Amino acid sequence: MLESTPGMSLERNAPPETFPPRPTSDPSKGALDSAGQTMANNAQSLMPENNLPPTMLARPSGELEHLAGLYRMMLLIRRVEEESARAYAAGKIGGFLHLYIGQEAVGVGAIAALRPEDYVVTTYRDHGIALAKGMQARTLLAELFGKVTGCSKGLGGSMHMFDKEHNMLGGYGIVGGHIPLATGVAFASKYRKDDRVTLCFFGDGAVSIGGFHEGISLAALWKLPIVFICENNEYSMGTPLSRSMSVEDVSLKAPGYGIDRDRFFGDDVLEVEHRIAEAVKRAREQSLPSLIEIRTYRFRGHSMSDPAKYRTQAELDEHKKRDPLHRARTLLVDRGIGDARLDGLEKAVEVEIAEALQFANESAEPTVAELGPSTYSGPFAY
Repeated sequence: MLESTPGMSLERNAPPETFPPRPTSDPSKGALDSAGQTMANNAQSLMPENNLPPTMLARPSGELEHLAGLYRMMLLIRRVEEESARAYAAGKIGGFLHLYIGQEAVGVGAIAALRPEDYVVTTYRDHGIALAKGMQARTLLAELFGKVTGCSKGLGGSMHMFDKEHNMLGGYGIVGGHIPLATGVAFASKYRKDDRVTLCFFGDGAVSIGGFHEGISLAALWKLPIVFICENNEYSMGTPLSRSMSVEDVSLKAPGYGIDRDRFFGDDVLEVEHRIAEAVKRAREQSLPSLIEIRTYRFRGHSMSDPAKYRTQAELDEHKKRDPLHRARTLLVDRGIGDARLDGLEKAVEVEIAEALQFANESAEPTVAELGPSTYSGPFAY
């Protein structure tokens, strides 16, 4: 059984809690405030083993193999995003490009707490979420390159990743606009009694949007099986928390709607998995929603067009000391994975990236034949 990292657990209607300055030490050693209770959740018991593609978050029986799988997924996301940035600079990707670099532990850990049939709805920073939910790197890169082999035949692009097979229901470009949609997905699950849970990811910038409050209000009123996850990366585009929210603790919105809440740093993929697993269990077994705030940090600008001059290099360097990939890799080494096994894992990711790039580069662009069914005829005709 994987050992969870001690941290803070905020019970329903608990008194306000605040974060101290982000430390460089391990948060399990007092960096986060605590309600005086340590979580030690058996997240593996929630997740039946299954036969999934190699890049999906299957549930290996061994502790070390499970952590290795989480690290592999985070590494795959990091490398896809790095190559996406290079392709964007080379003019192969158009429009906006929002990278997930630095936030990988949030998406990977949270989705590891799901079953394959569960739903995920997220924002425009969706590449890492799509990969963690099961989309193949080659399909994602082809979509970014505007190729017909992409998940939406090259017509959706960076902000609109969608994968019906793996219940990844988007990528949405309107800030906060997807939150009521996720609530609707959870309502459908409850209506059908299909035992599915919905994860809804959003950034701190969405918290002041009306859709955030509408979605959570209805989820609480109707007792829906949904987990709302605020990926608080400390900036709404270029605006810091201190200038965008009067109360920086996003989780304090939960008591106003009578739902459970939690709040913690998202640098440790295992802690993310275990803490989200508690909320997923609550949603699945009791049909109760939760609001979870995970403090994280993006290492790049808001998008590729953002030079991020609103923050200092010293601030960025301090956060990079807590790189979730480095943390997971170090834990693997400490637990005795061995150089050969780790080297083989990392080389396999590089092979997958190279193949995915070749596939995206060589795939054909959509033709005029694709425009008719998606624009002028068929179910999406205007």
